Amino acid sequence: MDSGFKSNRPQLRRGLCYSNEGRGQARSPSVIVIGGGIAGVAAARALHDASFQVVLLESRDRLGGRVHTDFSFGFPVDLGASWLHGVCKENPLAPLIGRLGLPLYRTSGDNSVLYDHDLESYALFDMDGNQVPQELVTKVGEAFENILKEACISSFLFSPRLSTLPNIITLLDHKVRLENNEDMSILRAFSIVFERRPDLRLEGLALKVLQWYLCRMEGWFAADSETISLKCWDQEELLPGGHGLMVRGYLPVINTLAKGLDIRLSHRVKKIVRRYNGVKVTVEDGSTFMADAAVVAVPLGVLKSKTITFEPELPDWKEKAIKDLGVGIENKIVLNFDHVFWPNVEFLGVVAETSYGCSYFLNLHKATGHPVLIYMPAGKLARDIEKMSDEAAANFAFTQLKKILPDASAPIKYLVSRWGSDINSLGSYSYDTVGKSHDLYERLRIPIDNLFFAGEATSISYPGSVHGAFSTGLMAAEACRMRVLERYGELDIFQPVMGEEATVSVPLLISRM
Repeated sequence: MDSGFKSNRPQLRRGLCYSNEGRGQARSPSVIVIGGGIAGVAAARALHDASFQVVLLESRDRLGGRVHTDFSFGFPVDLGASWLHGVCKENPLAPLIGRLGLPLYRTSGDNSVLYDHDLESYALFDMDGNQVPQELVTKVGEAFENILKEACISSFLFSPRLSTLPNIITLLDHKVRLENNEDMSILRAFSIVFERRPDLRLEGLALKVLQWYLCRMEGWFAADSETISLKCWDQEELLPGGHGLMVRGYLPVINTLAKGLDIRLSHRVKKIVRRYNGVKVTVEDGSTFMADAAVVAVPLGVLKSKTITFEPELPDWKEKAIKDLGVGIENKIVLNFDHVFWPNVEFLGVVAETSYGCSYFLNLHKATGHPVLIYMPAGKLARDIEKMSDEAAANFAFTQLKKILPDASAPIKYLVSRWGSDINSLGSYSYDTVGKSHDLYERLRIPIDNLFFAGEATSISYPGSVHGAFSTGLMAAEACRMRVLERYGELDIFQPVMGEEATVSVPLLISRM
């Protein structure tokens, strides 16, 4: 395999990156990137542009990983990641998205986890198909914030426009979280708040709306509230600018980063051997690849499954980080109709007595003009639905829709994601579990000798996000570049950090129909 890179520095020709299918003669600093999601592709792009010889190994027959833009309907639909969280120039992905001219549909202008859509864009219904009055939805939203305030969940996650209580979101009293040394789940904290503050308890339809808010909160973490850490869940850094849906999907970003790279699809890595002078990677068919270093950018669920063997074994602190970080599941059941028969809102919701019984549909027509609704189950509900066939899953989603819109016409096509059972992902994205430290993300990121780690689960600032995965890919690439060149004695401390040349700001194209 010839990289085409010619160096007049003899020391830089020591590295060798090849498979046993055919060994080439070109020698230059070499890296194997394992995983073709946005973190892996970003790392490979940066190292390639730094004149490294790079080969990217991806287990799937496509690039993107948990970014998967499907075109089977005749237009793009993201089955995985679909939002840019933080529509602002500070977002690491903003320069690239801006240069590509990819439009964003802003679903919320607020810097909020709880409300990634503006409240007025919801239409909630009970199980009998009766729409919940907007006044009640707003009132319960305020009560939900008050409950969270009592549990002492950080104020910057709330949407100021939803609160009529003076300074409700700036009060940080010594409430449940601060009064307890031991961590607990968000659900347990809610129970304690209700015990202390009977005036915050809701009944009837209001209680069902509250459960729907909890359901949406669980959707953000792709996990059930009884597993989410009260102490750590709000440690994520939220960028300003609100939330923007990628109207044309994320695939153009992946394709742009991957252009010109040496990519080997359907290459499932089974073993990674690291030595002082390099790494050897073995794939499923027995082929081997050797290089100076490797970037491991596979999903957290795959690391948990131990389908990749490390020799020598990873240190205990790294294994513990992999074991203790949570990985959640959120899926999409995409229903394509021949015409629009639903209200012109961004979200349709079904309220119920439990968060498990609640449902919500993203109205893709609002953002793209296509007659598509996307049902988005998370946590236990997502796991239960994954046990069904695609047809049964689509029928389940349509049944939920019929509860609120009895005259709904049947979909003409459907798509079903299965991120939890997909052996290439084994989960959607990471989250903080009860009793575990938020520092686990950083521990997972820390390199081991010439082995570097990237992916959303290695981002202590932006876990669970596309821009978090992207930024860790760049960080791993830069750390790898410095380590390898340091070994060769060729490190130039005055060379710009990779990515600095890409900071030219291009305005993001944002719409709001």
